[in-house]
Amino acid sequence: MKNIVSSRYLLAFCCLIPALACSAQGKLEDYQRAYSLTEKWSANKVTHWAHGVAWKDSTHTFTYWTDSADVRLYFEYDADRGTCTKVAPPPQQMHKPPFGRQRQRHWMEVDEEKDPFPVVSPDGKTEAYIEGHNVVLHPVGKPYREKRVLSQDGTIGCYYSNQIIWSPDSRYIFVCKRRPVEKRYVYYVESSPHDQLQPILHKQEYAKPGDELPQKTPVIFDTQTGERREASLLLCANQYELGTFEWTPDSREVTMEYNERGHKVYRVLAMSAATGDMRTIVEETAATFVNYTRHFRHDFADGSRLIWMSERDNWNHLYLYDTATGKVIRQITRGAWCVREVQRVDEKAGVIYFSASGMNPKEDPYLTHYYRIGIDGKGLTCLTPEEGQHEAVFSKDFAYLVDTYSMVNQAPVTVLRSTSDGKLTATIEKADISALTANGWNAPEVFVAKGRDGKTDIWGIIQRPTNFDPKRSYPIIEYIYSGPGSAYTPKSFIPYNWNMSSLAELGFIVVQMDGMGTSWRGKKFEETCYKNLKDAGFPDRMLWIKAAAKKYPYMDIDRVGIFGASAGGQESTAAVLLHGDFYKAAYSSCGCHDNRMDKIWWNEQWMGYPVDSSYVESSNVYHADKLTRPLMLVVGELDDNVDPSSTYQLVDALIRANKDFELVVLPGVNHTMGDRYGEHKRYDFFVRHLLNTTPPRWEELKK
Repeated sequence: MKNIVSSRYLLAFCCLIPALACSAQGKLEDYQRAYSLTEKWSANKVTHWAHGVAWKDSTHTFTYWTDSADVRLYFEYDADRGTCTKVAPPPQQMHKPPFGRQRQRHWMEVDEEKDPFPVVSPDGKTEAYIEGHNVVLHPVGKPYREKRVLSQDGTIGCYYSNQIIWSPDSRYIFVCKRRPVEKRYVYYVESSPHDQLQPILHKQEYAKPGDELPQKTPVIFDTQTGERREASLLLCANQYELGTFEWTPDSREVTMEYNERGHKVYRVLAMSAATGDMRTIVEETAATFVNYTRHFRHDFADGSRLIWMSERDNWNHLYLYDTATGKVIRQITRGAWCVREVQRVDEKAGVIYFSASGMNPKEDPYLTHYYRIGIDGKGLTCLTPEEGQHEAVFSKDFAYLVDTYSMVNQAPVTVLRSTSDGKLTATIEKADISALTANGWNAPEVFVAKGRDGKTDIWGIIQRPTNFDPKRSYPIIEYIYSGPGSAYTPKSFIPYNWNMSSLAELGFIVVQMDGMGTSWRGKKFEETCYKNLKDAGFPDRMLWIKAAAKKYPYMDIDRVGIFGASAGGQESTAAVLLHGDFYKAAYSSCGCHDNRMDKIWWNEQWMGYPVDSSYVESSNVYHADKLTRPLMLVVGELDDNVDPSSTYQLVDALIRANKDFELVVLPGVNHTMGDRYGEHKRYDFFVRHLLNTTPPRWEELKK
């Protein structure tokens, strides 16, 4: 019996160890230290960090500024002479405050005006405008009665738009007939305006998935003969968008870009001025989606060729097209890596300058470098060879580039290089972070683990508190934003990370990673999200966190929380609804909890068109009855990005399912993680539910 009693005491003592290890976490001193980091780790504590690099007009002189221990310094560097001169600060810009109430800026589908707006021909002789929904010509400087009406078929329900484009030879006019649709509006009540007692009702135009969209019919008028040529819509039916209209230099065709509803087809089209016939120059198709927000197009000055960006071989690359035949002349870049952006196409020199990631197999595949390559696909040259995340600013003539590179655990270095061969010309600044480290700054750790397929590397970062003790046990909190279209884990040096630094200081290990469904790892990697936003990379994320906890036993895999805003708000809630066995608490702000309630462009891109059951399956509202973990929902009452009703409908579903949760509504606030008030609520929420500690009273805190 004595041995049994002793064993019980031993078991009780062992169970008490984690509690003792956490006992000093989430207390007043931790909060005070957490809030002090915004100043202690401020970017102005880093000296010799070149900011605001800007070339002066067409010269080889650039300016920048750095912070010293007590003052901001401004410099001018002459690249040709290799001389650096301290200069006076630029004059302060005086910003006049707006008159009256500063209204919210709203996202909306902008309708084209139907009012007259004269557009003068290139030869300056004639102006064209819309009057009575029709196209009118008028000789410049002549009496109004000498006008000539070119069309008679424009009506209020199908009118000619005032986006009138003259051909370079002043003979033809390109215009579209536009068939409008009934608009959807979202309404917001500003409950507590600061300049009046009564609430204010705001109205915003806001198209949602499945809504009807305006349709355009291209029309060309021959101003000499009065002939009207209307294009067949065979190649551009069911439009999400038809735009980027431009005449070819020889006035023979109008080129345009067509995005089919559902985003599975994207075309560059050309309409003949002589016949009105439409032909295809470039066609992109996909079984899932064409990521049209990423595309790049460069038309050669003579109109004979164009450069096009495409993910057709799974990687984002550049292709050279013959515009007359619509055939690919060559693939300019190729390989298991992604072109990020094109900085310049130099037709005369036959060179393209671009940024790319993933080209160096021994590096983090997200790190961006700058390159040059011939339009003929030869002579690929890296202009920024050092390992790191690079940000280059080119001189106007592209003779030089100023490159600042860093990593999350490496301070910024700024250098001057020649763009002809990437040769280092000078080291401009090397950032000094000694003041940060003296204040306890610690870099996040870059951590890599295999994803769901057992092969693909998932990259992320781990942030520890400054008083980290490996003998303690730490809950894990993941910051999530898995919205497709980009990658989100920081790659550059950040002195103070608003999402991670202070939160870790309360006694947590805070992590962030990019799972499948995000970008810049190939199209197949990204397509995981298609009609499946509820996936959010969770199979990869949970494996990543488990791998980290296996390597670092002080990371408590049984106490994992998650938070995010916007798409991250949707995803953090989905974590506790669909993976509540792993994620034990979630803070979710301004989430698009049902993709049918959010803006049309973002959601139809990834969830497809028409709206189908996949939208329901990815809806947090649909899964509300699965909640078993603590959840705090936050919403700004004036969120003009994600309709606040998306949060309120989730709230309604949770109430109907008899679920316990917390709701924070922020008066007068737009799209947000929660601002300072919400930040404090988030801190308290995780301290209470993951540390099992009562947070300090707010009045005790000195922020």
